[in-house]
Amino acid sequence: MIVVLDNIRSGLNVGSIFRSADAFRVQEVICCGITPCPPHREILKTSLGATESVPWRYVGQIADALSEIRSRNIRIWSVEQAHGSIPVTVFVPDGPIALVFGNEVSGVSQEALDVSDGVVEIIQDGSKHSLNVAVTAGIALHEVSRHFSL
Repeated sequence: MIVVLDNIRSGLNVGSIFRSADAFRVQEVICCGITPCPPHREILKTSLGATESVPWRYVGQIADALSEIRSRNIRIWSVEQAHGSIPVTVFVPDGPIALVFGNEVSGVSQEALDVSDGVVEIIQDGSKHSLNVAVTAGIALHEVSRHFSL
């Protein structure tokens, strides 16, 4: 499983996502666009060393990152609220996948959604219908990792 961060603004969120990536043995984190990269102070504060245990790299354009992932025959799934999405609790990956997580305000970019194989969503009952991206990543990684042996 690969994690792709699509224009995430907050280093604190990125660091928290690295911790979840470590917990669920993510193969790689790819930071795209404005997403801060280690050794950013805020990332180090919340990652608690996970930037050392999870391989990562920066790719400037999300399209380039996703094109490279697709060339390796890895399916791309965006985590977003969208028409036709699949609840993450019933999603069953059929091989290696990349999960794309988007900006705290605007979500996964249309550019990434357009090349995704599908969209998974965390169904929510509250009035806000919105979770912090780091919380979303933790939930999604936990749910998807159940289908891979840890």
